[in-house]
Amino acid sequence: MTTQTEQVFTNALIVLPDEVVEGSLLVREGRIADISAGKVRGGVDCEGDHLLPGLVELHTDNLEGHYLPRPKVRWNIHAALQAHDAEVAASGITTVFDALRVGMDEDAQLGGADMQLMADAIGAASERGDLRAEHFLHLRCEVSAEDVLPSFERLGSHPLVRLASLMDHAPGQRQFVDLETYRIYYQGKTGMSDPVFEAFCARRIKDSQTYSERHRRAIAEMCHKAGIAIASHDDATAAHVEESRALGVALAEFPTTLEAARLSHESGLAVLMGAPNVVRGGSHSGNISAAALVERGLLDVLSSDYVPFSLVQAVFVLAETIGLCAAVRMVSANPARVAGFADRGALLTGLRADLVRVHAPEGKIATPVVRGVWRGGRRVA
Repeated sequence: MTTQTEQVFTNALIVLPDEVVEGSLLVREGRIADISAGKVRGGVDCEGDHLLPGLVELHTDNLEGHYLPRPKVRWNIHAALQAHDAEVAASGITTVFDALRVGMDEDAQLGGADMQLMADAIGAASERGDLRAEHFLHLRCEVSAEDVLPSFERLGSHPLVRLASLMDHAPGQRQFVDLETYRIYYQGKTGMSDPVFEAFCARRIKDSQTYSERHRRAIAEMCHKAGIAIASHDDATAAHVEESRALGVALAEFPTTLEAARLSHESGLAVLMGAPNVVRGGSHSGNISAAALVERGLLDVLSSDYVPFSLVQAVFVLAETIGLCAAVRMVSANPARVAGFADRGALLTGLRADLVRVHAPEGKIATPVVRGVWRGGRRVA
């Protein structure tokens, strides 16, 4: 990827880790060379807009929606990847972890071959320099699935895999403790009749009891050997958190209760919640809200999950309560740290020039506007 040798961004509200400076930022050879107060002549006039570090997204399912835009309709994977990448970059995300399923539910419309196709397409496009954001892989491991171990062995060796989450979506626990919520979600999604749904639940519960514990341990062991960071998913109880700690989990994704979030935070796990939860004002599954964790200082990382633009939206929603710098850290410095990146995540001299220019209109119903995105000093959106 080529970069301009030197470029200046001026007349900007520069969001540093702990303060906002009205001034100018100099990029040289793709890295931040200087940050200073006041305007300078020439360069990119940001017209008083905010300048944020490039957002770091650890868990998005967005590619699947472009690849399977309608039931049974598989789009050309290269075109689907370009559409996904363009949407991500235009949302201010310069580093993205594309989540791929490992271990298939019986109702899944996509299979292991589709996941391999996506992984290979991302790897090839990254090597060619065709992508706007920098892409990595996050393996979503359904530990209650019979085929999760061979599926992980096939995809786990991909060079872009940096993160794996251990999840179990069986009814009656974790995300769906309330069976009525599970019924509404799955019957609404699949159109199952009541008898078919009851049989489906019974199979899912049996699979969880049969496979989950041993698969969870086996995948954690493989991750440690391969240097892949581990995330828990939908922890709900103290026992869940203790299990995550014992397995060497670094990231607690979407804890469903205040107790699980608090214990995860106290145990040194970074706590991640969905930005859509922030924007909507609550969880679509009826679990603990992200706002409740923010109020108690228990939230570290935001993920766009299923709406890429929700990350930058959530920043300006949370800025009203915790301040802009703290909100920005949840989508930049904190996820970068969890992922092991030392070269990005903040506007500091020496770091990679991943920049997002955002116009933030005043008013509670106003939506931020992303006016420009640069990765390594090169404009990508």
